[in-house]
Amino acid sequence: MSNDNSPQLYVPTEIYSPDAENVVYFSRSKSRYWLHGLLFLLTIFSTLIVGSRLEWNFLNGLPSFSMDDSIFPSLTWAFQGRNLLLGIPFSLTLMLILLAHEMGHYIYCVRYRVSATLPFFIPFPTLFGTMGAFIRIRSPLRSRDALFDIGIAGPIAGFVVALPVLIFSLGLSHVALNGAGVPEIQFGYPLVFQLVQTLLASSGHAHQIAGVSLSHLYLHPVAVAAWVGMFATSLNLLPGGQLDGGHIIFSVSPRAHRKISNATIIALIPMAVYFWAGWLIWAILLRLSGMRHPAVPPYPALSRGRQRLATLALVMLVLTFAPSPILHGSLFEVLQQQWHGIR
Repeated sequence: MSNDNSPQLYVPTEIYSPDAENVVYFSRSKSRYWLHGLLFLLTIFSTLIVGSRLEWNFLNGLPSFSMDDSIFPSLTWAFQGRNLLLGIPFSLTLMLILLAHEMGHYIYCVRYRVSATLPFFIPFPTLFGTMGAFIRIRSPLRSRDALFDIGIAGPIAGFVVALPVLIFSLGLSHVALNGAGVPEIQFGYPLVFQLVQTLLASSGHAHQIAGVSLSHLYLHPVAVAAWVGMFATSLNLLPGGQLDGGHIIFSVSPRAHRKISNATIIALIPMAVYFWAGWLIWAILLRLSGMRHPAVPPYPALSRGRQRLATLALVMLVLTFAPSPILHGSLFEVLQQQWHGIR
């Protein structure tokens, strides 16, 4: 969820800052349905390519990911219809999770009569075939309750879809015997994966994964999509800037928003050094996006029920957050590998 601040004609609205008054102009631009549709179809295609590779590797006991993975090496054979159809389970699952998240935001924008775009999906030649999706809010928010509801609706909707998918697909995964099928790029798993594994094992289902380290599992492609969905949820719930977590923090306490955003940035830097280098990129993005927040009327204050519901956002963050989403990818380890390579 982002805010469009292009300088076109529309009712101006302030950007809130506890220390200063700044003005930014929000705009109401014409909806470009063709662009939303095109990006949606391109993202389906790019995730189909990735999914077909994952499914092929899973069926043939090959590593799901390697260090040089991108969608480009797969393009030639992926254009063969039968190969591309293999990617449907991964693509459909991931697109549903992303769509649920963004439509959670959009539906509450409609409920509060806030002008917002349809979701923009981002096709991209990454490990997962997409950089996610976002909507743009194009009009002022008239209450802190509205900001809170719009901000938290996306993560809840995405999580509600991703959780049953995870429960179903983790049981389809199996143990990688003698390292066969273990990818060069390995995931770090959030708490929700560990809880679901324990639940499945204790209930007698998926006995093949009972007592096995998650790092030794060969994830089914649908479980990979669930992992991506949980990862996206945790990123959006980071408490800072214009992320969903930042909107939730602002709705609870506008004056705490800047301090908590800065604290999040500071915390991400050592995490990049010791856990995952990507946290440095997120720290930079949060800083560049600025600590200002679109103005929301300070009164009435956020309702008590919503203040309690904010705890749910924290619980979802704890469940979905993995300090090392990619193992052996800390800045320290990356620099160490580069140093050994030079020597």
